[in-house]
Amino acid sequence: MKPQINPARIDFVTLKLFCATAQSGSITKGATQCNLALSAASRRISELEETVGITLLERSAKGVTLTHAGHAVMQHALRLFQGFEQFSDELSEYATGIKGHVRLWANMSALTEFLPSSLASFLKAHPEIQVEIEEQLSGDIVKSLLDGIADIGIFAEGTPTAGLDTRVIGKDELVIACSKSHPLATRKKISFDECLDYDIVGLNRGSSLLELTSRSAERLEKQMRLRIQVRSYDAMCQMIGVNLGIGVLPLQACAAQLKAMDLGFIRLTDSWAQRKLILATKANTNPSPATALLSAHLIHESTKQ
Repeated sequence: MKPQINPARIDFVTLKLFCATAQSGSITKGATQCNLALSAASRRISELEETVGITLLERSAKGVTLTHAGHAVMQHALRLFQGFEQFSDELSEYATGIKGHVRLWANMSALTEFLPSSLASFLKAHPEIQVEIEEQLSGDIVKSLLDGIADIGIFAEGTPTAGLDTRVIGKDELVIACSKSHPLATRKKISFDECLDYDIVGLNRGSSLLELTSRSAERLEKQMRLRIQVRSYDAMCQMIGVNLGIGVLPLQACAAQLKAMDLGFIRLTDSWAQRKLILATKANTNPSPATALLSAHLIHESTKQ
């Protein structure tokens, strides 16, 4: 069993001092920035190293440099400061009259097709609520909901949703994108089975689109010839445009890129190409009033489409 670090023995002042020391390369400068006496600063850093059980700073006549473990501690410390700043900002928003804060994570399809007009009407009706939006892959969105990092998630059908309350709020058609010089460029419709004879550009692991196409290939007892994997639809279009392969893309979300890069698209005959968009929240929890309001609004707006 790995030894556990007692969080009660590490405080924000010491972490701030450690980061200041590492960034300045000097315990003296770090102590000055944190308004501490040099002796107190040295003691705090030594106690921090004793607590974690490993050397964090290499000391020399020229100053200090981070060890590998020190780099890890600094990265985690900076994330803690960022999280505390967000925590402080959210509380101050309540104090200054902003009465709600909702963290919404969505995939590119939702951000491009569904959310802009729906969010605009919501924020017009509820100016006191702040909505923080992040674009993420579907798998990461589900994890963020389960971990309590996001309040509402919107992602593509096909992502495992155990532990979530879900509602279908939209649809999207998946198509095959290709360059105008590709052998398939003249086709109007195609089965995914036929596409597996060609190199494919796909999204990185964690994407619901990659999981969907991979499962489809498995059912056909074939393997996708994944030539390259990227993180965004825009990057996929660029790779497709230089003939590195074909790719499965949501038509509505990528219409602008397809046109701008002069790419063709072919409609898929497979039933799974008609994909659903899912709104989800964590199950068995009481959402904040702001979260409940936004969820209800997005569901209502989806019925108008």
